[in-house]
Amino acid sequence: MGLEFTFLENIFIGVSVILIIATFFCLYRAVVGPSEADRVVAINIIGTKTVVIISLIAFVLKQEFFLDVALVYALISFVATIGIAKYMEKGALE
Repeated sequence: MGLEFTFLENIFIGVSVILIIATFFCLYRAVVGPSEADRVVAINIIGTKTVVIISLIAFVLKQEFFLDVALVYALISFVATIGIAKYMEKGALE
């Protein structure tokens, strides 16, 4: 009666766990990064990994609306990265 996963779904779950662990390494780089550019790149990588993790979860749980969430999250992450890069270049968001 519980959740029974196929071999491929188990692989996707394992990949998700590995990506979550890798995300914590990027979080460390975002906090400690020697420059602002390193921090922006680390935050962008975290956003990208989050989109992939949400997509894998959507496949494993067979819930297609998670893909909509992943697309919206990707768009927000992209706009935020552009805004931060513009702020770093000009010192303002004008």
